[in-house]
Amino acid sequence: MTGDALYMRRCIDLAYGGLGMVAPNPLVGAVVVHEDRIIGEGFHERFGGPHAEVNAINAVEDKNLLSSSSLYVNLEPCCHFGKTPPCTDMIIRYKVPRVVAGSKDPSEKINGKGLELLKQHGVKVITGVESELCTDLNKRFFTYHNKHRPYVILKWAQTPDGYIGVRGMGRYPVSNEHSLELSRKWRSLEGSIMVGTGTAAADNPRLTSPAGKNPVRIVVDRKLSLAGNLHLFDGSVKTFVFTEKEKTSSENIEYVRTDSSLFNKNNLLPQILYFLYLREIQSLIVEGGAGLLQSFIDSGIWDEARVFTGQHKINTVDFSMGIKAPSLGNREPYEKRDLTGDVLSSYFNNGSL
Repeated sequence: MTGDALYMRRCIDLAYGGLGMVAPNPLVGAVVVHEDRIIGEGFHERFGGPHAEVNAINAVEDKNLLSSSSLYVNLEPCCHFGKTPPCTDMIIRYKVPRVVAGSKDPSEKINGKGLELLKQHGVKVITGVESELCTDLNKRFFTYHNKHRPYVILKWAQTPDGYIGVRGMGRYPVSNEHSLELSRKWRSLEGSIMVGTGTAAADNPRLTSPAGKNPVRIVVDRKLSLAGNLHLFDGSVKTFVFTEKEKTSSENIEYVRTDSSLFNKNNLLPQILYFLYLREIQSLIVEGGAGLLQSFIDSGIWDEARVFTGQHKINTVDFSMGIKAPSLGNREPYEKRDLTGDVLSSYFNNGSL
């Protein structure tokens, strides 16, 4: 592995420190190297705060060394005024002679413009170093800008014989506490979380995270049949309700009217995802029910699936009332993990729309 690749991997490691804190901005880490020695590093820590390049340069004690150093960053430096000034201005001001960027920024405001500006000021620009790892790091950001929709994660728990629950029993115990804890943690890392009408009514979920920020909650309630005293309507978290009926929104509960003639599974999902795109929500985790999850699978509009398989089959007494788990067909997981008895299988949809 070359020195450039090693320093780029350090950028990626640093960037993960901003996970769940910087959206809709990307995850970015930066490293300043002088004569094969790291003299400054940093990452984008929170939305609205300094970018990774700024933190890395500010961490350099002797600024005179910058004019003979290389700056490594996993994503192209910005060149426009947003919450903060352009990073390219700082790089040019300190006369950093060499910049290594792992991937181009796909957003309309940048998309190569930052790299081109650096070249115009005499900076040697190198791209493509560990580009696959850099793209994977910001898969939510890239999906949002390239496909004009959030990155979609499907999540469910099933029994070894392929059931996710039992009709009429509410929340059915399928996975263990280790799986539940991990699932709740994931919520704090994503921009939004979604359930269907049946799951909202039967399970009365809060869809919140015990630690970190809460995702925006989304529920489909075509006929506004859900009871108003459900946790989803407690006003504690921003919530979108997609419906074909008219209803006045409140401060934290927004009713989004959808054209009833398009209110079917084939047309509803693209409508919802484009709405989230317009609201700058870059990721969505779908937690049920089975019909909603299967509609995402059948449409091909999903990017990742995380499936917990518990240890116990459905009780034979309940068998006739069992709710079949969604089916991913013959796909093979790219990874399997043991969670103290439960098995977590993870899938990627490389042909996602």
